[in-house]
Amino acid sequence: MSCLTDGELNMLNGNFLCGVVEGFYGRPWTTEQRKELFKRMNKLGMNTYLYAPKDDYKHRAYWRDLYSVEEADHLTTLIESAKENNITFVYALSPGLDITFSNSKEITCLKRKLEQISTFGCTAFSLLFDDIETEMSGADKEIFQSFAHAQVSVTNEVYQHLAQPTFLFCPTEYCATRAVPDVQNSEYLNTIGSKLLPGIDILWTGPKVISKRISIQSVEEISTVLCRPPVIWDNYHANDYDQRRLFLGPYDGRTPELIPYLHGVLLNPNCEYEANFIPLHTVAQWSKSNIDGVKKDIVISDSSVTSDIKLETEVDCSSDEDISSKLSESYQPRSALIVAINDWLTELYTKKVAAWVQPLAGPPESTQTVVNTCMTVNTCMTVTSTTNTCVPVSGITPLSAAANGIPQLSDSGGSYMQPTMNPVYSFGDCKPEVEPMDTIPTIGTATVTSTAAPVSSSIELELKPIDTDAENIDVEIKEAKCDEQTDSDTDTVMQIDSTEEIADKKDVEDKLSFEDMALLVDLFYLPFEHGRTAVKLLNDFHWLKTNARCLRSAKSKKTAASEEVTEWQSRAKTFEEQVNMVNVMADRLVKIPNRALVYDFYPYVWDIRGVLGLLSSFVKWLGSSKNHREAFMGGEQEPWVFRGGLTAEFQVCILLYRIRIESTNSQAVAVL
Repeated sequence: MSCLTDGELNMLNGNFLCGVVEGFYGRPWTTEQRKELFKRMNKLGMNTYLYAPKDDYKHRAYWRDLYSVEEADHLTTLIESAKENNITFVYALSPGLDITFSNSKEITCLKRKLEQISTFGCTAFSLLFDDIETEMSGADKEIFQSFAHAQVSVTNEVYQHLAQPTFLFCPTEYCATRAVPDVQNSEYLNTIGSKLLPGIDILWTGPKVISKRISIQSVEEISTVLCRPPVIWDNYHANDYDQRRLFLGPYDGRTPELIPYLHGVLLNPNCEYEANFIPLHTVAQWSKSNIDGVKKDIVISDSSVTSDIKLETEVDCSSDEDISSKLSESYQPRSALIVAINDWLTELYTKKVAAWVQPLAGPPESTQTVVNTCMTVNTCMTVTSTTNTCVPVSGITPLSAAANGIPQLSDSGGSYMQPTMNPVYSFGDCKPEVEPMDTIPTIGTATVTSTAAPVSSSIELELKPIDTDAENIDVEIKEAKCDEQTDSDTDTVMQIDSTEEIADKKDVEDKLSFEDMALLVDLFYLPFEHGRTAVKLLNDFHWLKTNARCLRSAKSKKTAASEEVTEWQSRAKTFEEQVNMVNVMADRLVKIPNRALVYDFYPYVWDIRGVLGLLSSFVKWLGSSKNHREAFMGGEQEPWVFRGGLTAEFQVCILLYRIRIESTNSQAVAVL
């Protein structure tokens, strides 16, 4: 089969696929989340959803099994919902774990399974052969020339059996690093490209499984081998490989000039559904920035970890409309991020329960569970604390929450990251019954008090000279009473207005701002780079740790503070302010009515807040007269000091080996 011409490639690109692939490892999204996803995709102008959750056992491990009546109703509802929102629902099956390609019964099972899905209203399908062993069975080796020939044979047969619908194929060598020996010389990829029927699209993740950048040159290379433009299965925002990270940054590292060379982009995003607003929003903006398929002279500047990402000031636009008009000309990731955050702020205040919470009529008023937060320590200074906070739990019983390992938050809007503190003595004087187990320094909470004058309980009457006319006296008394009532009403109104002003001010203080969300994005930016604030936190902490020796030197000489000491103290104060900004953002986040988002973000925000609190305590120790080595280097640390368990131990081993090798290489270069 000959490769397609440039004209044929452009014809195929007339129907550019832009959407989402639910293809991660971990808990699949719920039915309601998928329905909401379809509405959001439709609003953003996206058109394709690929159903491929690795942990749906009938999608992968038990691919031969047909769906039950209840499961069939569930899928039918999803497919109908997708159609209502102009989304193509692509059902994917992943039989590669144990299929025998030469067994006709296996092929019959495959056809029967997809036929069942077609009865649900599905008109688009996919076969995935990713993440499987490449060794064929003995029976297959007798029939097929290679693994690629076996996959092509089955895929073509199923495709034709289903009357050639929209069809996607994921190869085993799905990125450049998995091509043996390389893309151009891969026998597997060349066989797939030449033998697979031309109406079948092929999925490709780019140079790597998670590609930092995808260049036009690399796409042209794979297109030549596959004899068709690929559909990018983009793992850029996938986080299933690292359970301590979220990726909230904008779609980046792919110039819009790629669009004419592709047949589509499907984003495989974060496992946490609520974390994907910005990734979806920005990839939608990207796909529309070169919708006519014309190549443009766009230069996407490389963004490094140390780049200064100016979310608010780097775009010279006076309004969102100006930003949108500029995006229509060319896609700029940071500009797209600003647009996405502004739209996201509205979503935060849409009332929504967590996906796993079953709505109830309401728990009894006395139903409360005691949550031992015990997560606040400031052992380097004067006060540490442990707390027991009573948190009312709505929509889920304490027993079921504990059984499922669910953080027991309330929907009442109170702060669960800023519990009430009980004072405990400092590290040097701490009492034996107290355990300093909280790594988050406390933040003073400002209490707004009313400045309105108290309402007077009585009003003194201004008496005129005595008038012997009784009628006049009665009139004056009535007028005085009327004035008294008017003044009382005025004071009451003033008090109510004052109370409302206080409540409004409190609401403003508790409401997430654009800056808060930009900070959150910075902390959980992208897999290959951190956001501006995260970079500053890293750099400042490294500087403070490295230059703390100036404090010890000044202390030993008992001299006045030098410029170095003054600078250190100033930067330590700035670092503390940055940590407090994270604490304030976290406190505001847990109060939003979108509880689904709160529960998705809670463990990540709690974790980064705890770590930053630990670093803040460490910096304070460096700047105090206490010996910080006892707490951080004495070998008797609490388990919350150094986190990660066995995984962290292994990573430290690799890091130490890398440092040793780099040090050896540097010494060798110095000798030369």
